[in-house]
Amino acid sequence: MAGNDALLARREKLLGRNMSTFYQDPVHLVKGEGVWLWDADGRKYLDCYNNVPHVGHCHPRVVEAICRQASVLNTHTRYLHEGILDYVERLTATFDKSLDTAILTCTGSEANDIALRMAQAVTGKTGVIATDHTYHGNTTAVSQLSTRMPPVGGYGGHVRHVPAPDGYRPLGGEPGQAFTDAWAAEIEGAIASLNETPHGFSALIIDPFFANEGFPELPEGFLQKAAAIVKKAGGLLIADEVQPGFGRTGTHMWGHQRAGIVPDIVTLGKPMGNGHPIGGVVANAETLNAFRKAFRYFNTFGGNPVSCAAAMAVLDVLDDEQLQANAREVGAYAVAGLAKLSEKHSIIGNVRGSGLFFGAELVLDRAEKTPAADVATRVINQMRERGVLMGKLGIHQNATKIRPPMPFSKENADFMLSVLDDVLSGL
Repeated sequence: MAGNDALLARREKLLGRNMSTFYQDPVHLVKGEGVWLWDADGRKYLDCYNNVPHVGHCHPRVVEAICRQASVLNTHTRYLHEGILDYVERLTATFDKSLDTAILTCTGSEANDIALRMAQAVTGKTGVIATDHTYHGNTTAVSQLSTRMPPVGGYGGHVRHVPAPDGYRPLGGEPGQAFTDAWAAEIEGAIASLNETPHGFSALIIDPFFANEGFPELPEGFLQKAAAIVKKAGGLLIADEVQPGFGRTGTHMWGHQRAGIVPDIVTLGKPMGNGHPIGGVVANAETLNAFRKAFRYFNTFGGNPVSCAAAMAVLDVLDDEQLQANAREVGAYAVAGLAKLSEKHSIIGNVRGSGLFFGAELVLDRAEKTPAADVATRVINQMRERGVLMGKLGIHQNATKIRPPMPFSKENADFMLSVLDDVLSGL
């Protein structure tokens, strides 16, 4: 079997340069099962990163559902099929009753692209607000939302960015109401700015858990004031649930439910089919029908019978194996373990998270809260060398990103915490 150097050379030749990889020494994976991965040399890794295999790598019930449906029929939605109807019926039952229809796609990027166009169709306007450290996909439309990779040719002028909320260094200087008010004021300012242009204001798009922003700890009701401002201004609120959705936060099925808001549009992706490509947009019927009237949209593979079978199996496993409850219990246990490590390692400035999405912000000085981005890079690479896969993210790229498959156990957490303790001790 080819070594890493040979594989990297082939990737560059066949897939082009600058293809991203994880870690300074990339991992050549050949097998996955549950929360474990194996490389080409037979080495076993604890997966503390991947939310795509949401109910575990190669879950037998999902694999069986895919194989069973693929052996019978797979086609597109211009033919009638009960699979997509059964799935959407079951999916929308997990939302507020106002969110009762859906369009199925192949990716979260497509879902967010559709969501932006839905807002345009409803409002007749094109102006969008996002945070300044967000990521919502890679279509031309949603790439306009990112500040980290500015689009070729520049921005179209229809996007306004507000500061990514940072509970560790809050706007307004205080972590409570002052922070909530300061961030809401940023939303008001962005709406006013858009309304001074021909674009007007159509939507605020957020991940309600603010995952890419570093999943900050926020005051209770933080998003409720912003949601009210958006509604008063005639805009739509889009909740990107690609990362916090499907029970990951432990307390709720969806991130926006945890935040105490009801969005107008919800977008779904990655974990929906446990690795099988499927995404979706959930909205009320009026919003969805306005989109279908304004845009001639069809997706050949979106909502195909095999994808729907995979997605239905994911919901079955989530329910039958009580994985949301597991996320709540194990996540709380792991966060408590990180808090104990912070008593020993001063480089841990802040511990936060919910369910099976948690981590620690690494700082050079707790008093100054100086981000330790380079140290975070060293930590995740040394964790990989010791058999634990995790990542980093956040406004300052100094927060560890621990987001394992949902069957992650307390024993898995103990192993991860033990390795992290060793790595931090050796810095």
